[in-house]
Amino acid sequence: MVSRVQLPPEIQLAQRLAGNEKVARDRAVRKLRKYIVARTQRAAGGFTHDELLKVWKGLFYCMWMQDKPLLQEELGRTISQLIHAFQTTEAQHLFLQTFWQTMNREWMGLDRLRLDKYYMLMRMVLNESLKALKTHGWDERQIEQLLKLLTTEILHPDSQAPNGVKSHFIEIFLEELTKVGAQELTADQNLKFIDPFCRIAARTKDTLVLHNIVRGVFETIVEQAPFAIEDLMNELDAREEEEEMSEDDGVWESDGSLEGDDCGPDKPSQEPPGQPPKGSVHGDGQAGDDGDSAGAVLQFDYEAVANRLFEMASRPNTPSQNRKRLYKVIRKLQELAEGHFPEDDVPEKACRALQEGRLERKRKKKKRLPKSRSQGKKGTQKEKETDAGEQEVTSASSRTDTWRALSQAHLPVYSQVPEWLSELSRSCRQPLNLPVGKPQRVGAEKGLGPSFELGPQETISLPV
Repeated sequence: MVSRVQLPPEIQLAQRLAGNEKVARDRAVRKLRKYIVARTQRAAGGFTHDELLKVWKGLFYCMWMQDKPLLQEELGRTISQLIHAFQTTEAQHLFLQTFWQTMNREWMGLDRLRLDKYYMLMRMVLNESLKALKTHGWDERQIEQLLKLLTTEILHPDSQAPNGVKSHFIEIFLEELTKVGAQELTADQNLKFIDPFCRIAARTKDTLVLHNIVRGVFETIVEQAPFAIEDLMNELDAREEEEEMSEDDGVWESDGSLEGDDCGPDKPSQEPPGQPPKGSVHGDGQAGDDGDSAGAVLQFDYEAVANRLFEMASRPNTPSQNRKRLYKVIRKLQELAEGHFPEDDVPEKACRALQEGRLERKRKKKKRLPKSRSQGKKGTQKEKETDAGEQEVTSASSRTDTWRALSQAHLPVYSQVPEWLSELSRSCRQPLNLPVGKPQRVGAEKGLGPSFELGPQETISLPV
């Protein structure tokens, strides 16, 4: 009789994790957690790289077999929290490394109907890995180890990560870092977290990776700058209020000790004004904490980020298209460091660009349009536009001369034209004709500026 070969525990668990019955899969996940805790507690215990690859193979197909979004979310949370069952940091990093290697290997076999559940699983695993750093007090050595792991397995050009894994990781990194560490991380620590993206953006030859990093990391930092500054100001105000409240409490205690002899034992103790009674929950403080945690934003030293990006982008081996793209981001970060927000000038710049673009197109049409075509029957509308543009250009000097002649002929009247009206004429890029039938004063009644007189039956044409 042939004896059956005993399979290793990892293979047995992987087979049960990929079973058809949900009850069997859930039982296998619970046994796996106990097995991880028991094995990593041994002094000479721990998992090898191949063993954890087998475990992740079973977990991958455990998620594959799970349907219904709520059950998928629950299973994804259970799988991602397995990282906390490992008792050593090295075992946790090996667990994360084999996870990303498994996702890279199995990604091309996914169909579009199963993409969402694995996007969610990647987000949850990244979130729990950052929480593991948080439990260790954001130790610098562990931060460097995690960032090196993520760079090697996902971001590095030599990694086996497909574009889908890279793009999703870049998209969710700042979001998950904000959820976990926005209340605790400093600007220097946040700079360390985005340093791998600076290096990869400067050296990659993949335009998709460059675009995703610029859009998902650096431009996100620029867009969140007003909220980050507002968050910082709120934090400073909260500290000032706490200091004032502590001073008021000290004064009240001293006053209360003096008045304590006057109050009888049966009289209720008076509370200081503006303070809730003892044992009650301060409504404003509780709401403020929830609001801060929900809307917290990562703090960055924009000048330090710009300097780090410039250091990487200015290297000789940086591709020219990468350097050009990163220099635009650097200018935005430098403006933020100086206190200038680009959002304030967007409407005016857009309006000016639109007007200049229209004039430029008219000039190009006039230059490119041949004479034979302009004299033909076709394109009569373009001919009219071209003639109008020529009249605009040729009559500019004549309008200036006319205005000078009018101002010299009617010096007491027309020399008082306010500057704001001339500025209005230049901004409109068209002459303003003001027909008048009788002498009147313009501007003072409507509060638009200093008044000036217009002569009877005159027409003023302000030049552009």
